[in-house]
Amino acid sequence: MAWGLPSTASLARFCQKLNRLKTLEEPTTETSLRRHLTTLDLTLQGVGASMGLGLYVLTGTVAKWMAGPAVLVSFSLAAVASLLTALCYAELAVRVPCRGSGYLFTYVFLGELWAFLVGWTVLIQCLFGGAAMARAWSGYLDAMLSHHIQSFTEVHVGIWQVPILAQYPDFLAAAIILLVLAFVSCGGRVSSWLNSTFSAISLVVILFIIILGFVLARPHNWSAEEGGFAPFGFSGIMTGAAACFYAFVGFGAIATSSVEAQNPKRTVPLALAISVGVVAGANILVSTVLTLMVPWQSLEPDWALADAFHQRGYSWAGVIVAAGAICAMTTLLLNILLFVPRMVCAMAADGLFFQVFACVHPRTQVPLVSLLVFGVLMAFLALLLDLQALFQFLTIGTMLSLTVLTTSIITLRFRKSPPSNSQGPGSPVVIEPGQLRPALRPYLRFLDGCGPGSAVAWALGVLVASAITLDCVLVFGDSVLHLPTWGYTLLLLLSSITFLLSLLVLGAHQQQRRQDTFQVPMVPLTPALSILLNIFLMLHLSYVTWLYFSIWLLIGLAVYFGYGIWHSKENQREQPGLTVPHGSLEEMVPALQPPNQTPAQEPGHTERPASP
Repeated sequence: MAWGLPSTASLARFCQKLNRLKTLEEPTTETSLRRHLTTLDLTLQGVGASMGLGLYVLTGTVAKWMAGPAVLVSFSLAAVASLLTALCYAELAVRVPCRGSGYLFTYVFLGELWAFLVGWTVLIQCLFGGAAMARAWSGYLDAMLSHHIQSFTEVHVGIWQVPILAQYPDFLAAAIILLVLAFVSCGGRVSSWLNSTFSAISLVVILFIIILGFVLARPHNWSAEEGGFAPFGFSGIMTGAAACFYAFVGFGAIATSSVEAQNPKRTVPLALAISVGVVAGANILVSTVLTLMVPWQSLEPDWALADAFHQRGYSWAGVIVAAGAICAMTTLLLNILLFVPRMVCAMAADGLFFQVFACVHPRTQVPLVSLLVFGVLMAFLALLLDLQALFQFLTIGTMLSLTVLTTSIITLRFRKSPPSNSQGPGSPVVIEPGQLRPALRPYLRFLDGCGPGSAVAWALGVLVASAITLDCVLVFGDSVLHLPTWGYTLLLLLSSITFLLSLLVLGAHQQQRRQDTFQVPMVPLTPALSILLNIFLMLHLSYVTWLYFSIWLLIGLAVYFGYGIWHSKENQREQPGLTVPHGSLEEMVPALQPPNQTPAQEPGHTERPASP
């Protein structure tokens, strides 16, 4: 027993290190930024950040390989999942009124290890997303040149037949990334007018596609003779929905700009809902006209929309579509290459990543090391990987990081509030968040004896575990596990009952109720449904995707436990005699602020923004 006590204490301290929260140097309740962004401004930011790769490329890829004409159903399901997640994201963004990302929100509300994993996952999402952008950019340009680039490469290099690799190396896609990389490394910023111009061109082209596409529609292409409406069945629709989820991740731009919203409590959630609806409507309409114009079997995924007009004899329209796609994807690629070094620098500034990636060039104020290392890696991925494989990788990264953020909403709602100095000896007893509701204590006496927050923590763990089990039974019960009918039914009932019971236990405890900020309605039901749906969609991704993603996570864990946990700024705060450097990332890297997000300051105020 004497040996067990020190080891138990050491284990407790180690777990505390993994769950320590980030200390914000800026106040979390007010900001010096002038709140000037309206609902329309935020909505346009969200729509502009979403219109591109998903609409111009995902429609063809999902229709060709996953869902057929039922791609519009896949987009509808992905829209529902993204809306649930976006509302949770909005609450976190409003609670932390400084420029940030999922990494910062997780670090503030959930803990250090989870923040590192979210940041590491978002990093792979950006790498594969940028590579997919460049490869789609190359495909549409090649379509405008009658595919001479592809023919030249196949003749002089050859065709590869290797899983997840493209049929031929796309040197143009790699060159595009290196060109944008050179532009960013010089310290130049993408001006807001250029970003707005490209977004406007893209929206006009989308309207052109929808109108002309319905004129050229042939309902026969959805008939049984052409394979029917859903040739890949329900599984194909769900696989497509998982891939289509990436088309809605632009809501992160809205959450990032919430610090400048006029009325964040109302403006941010409203802009999120409208932007998701607009993006969903555009994607559904475009995928509808695409599969009605030509048979889904004949689509060329890399340039589906332009190729559809070429097949119908409207080559001039295909050129217009290709130009709109290039404008949209150029803007998004620039945003990604601006964001990646900011993400890496944020982690390095917090001590969770190697300090060399936080080094900034003294003249251009650009973190050249992080920009060059991850920019070249992105170009390498664009050179070799197949577009469908890129979609699978970036989808799993996006959904997993957002699922962790959704889980943090439940943790935040039931976290005990800091003690108030105004409560004296005669003050009435206040039921703190995380404690059992008084009205339910007579019926749940076995929970009343638990420590504050302990029942909530166990219930949340059981909720996530039962959601994974339930989704696994639904997805793999017949195809992989080969369960008999009684076994399938029993597991389905047990996991469903466990999920509902854990949900009821969470709902039986007191939550934080704040009137000064936006809060997701119907917690814990809303985030629980988001977790359940996100996991269900992720399980429809291929085994190869999960294998390579698991390898990436293992590398990340090795980096964290080998370096980050010991060099963390929060770890230095715990060590007596160590001075923690102050200063924010955007002070270190001013040239890397994203387009349309230049802080507007009031006269007399000097603003020091927080890191992402």
